[in-house]
Amino acid sequence: MNQDQDRVLEAFRLESGALADAVSGLSEAEWNLPTRCTPWTVLGLLGHVCVVVDWLPAMLDAPAPGGAEISAVEYYRPDDRFSPRTNDKRIALGRDRAARSADGAACAEDFAGTWRRVDRLCRAQPADRTVRTRHGDAMLLSEFLLTRVVEVAVHGLDLADALGREPWLTPAAGEAVTELLLGTEHVGAVDKLGWSRSRFLRRATGREPLTEAEAAQIERLGIRWLALG
Repeated sequence: MNQDQDRVLEAFRLESGALADAVSGLSEAEWNLPTRCTPWTVLGLLGHVCVVVDWLPAMLDAPAPGGAEISAVEYYRPDDRFSPRTNDKRIALGRDRAARSADGAACAEDFAGTWRRVDRLCRAQPADRTVRTRHGDAMLLSEFLLTRVVEVAVHGLDLADALGREPWLTPAAGEAVTELLLGTEHVGAVDKLGWSRSRFLRRATGREPLTEAEAAQIERLGIRWLALG
């Protein structure tokens, strides 16, 4: 899938801004609420989102690989990146990032500053810019940035649920992630299911179970889930 870089950047900007607004002004009790992403609290999960967005500056500083080798869909292939060892490291990095902040408000400021810096750096890049991920993948910047939209959008749902709020998923991010999960040809199938984009993403990422009737309907529509680790 070759996403238009401007479109992906706009989805990243809008979704990151919505998340930053949502966590601004949380109470200490809210920062300490548990999330479905065990063992992270709201604070720890936001620290994780900071980490995964903040991979980009160093990637852009490094020499660009000669050409893209994988797409955003292929980025999610089930290999060592989703192993227990890698997941333990992912958890520790999120906690460490949150611990660098004096409190939740400082972590919220960290995220706001991080996503704005990444947005600024990415907007200065040409449409054919390639990057190499920490897993060694050579990708178009637009394709890797799409995986960051997934992180901000899906974990935004996790944070909204932990806080007991309505999801703030933006239409731009909802559409971008839906296309990644289903392929452009199946996006209209979500409307046939009668689900909101946030409900669809919860189900597509295993955050909400499917009933037998829903599973059968999905099979009839030809939808295939993307394996997200």
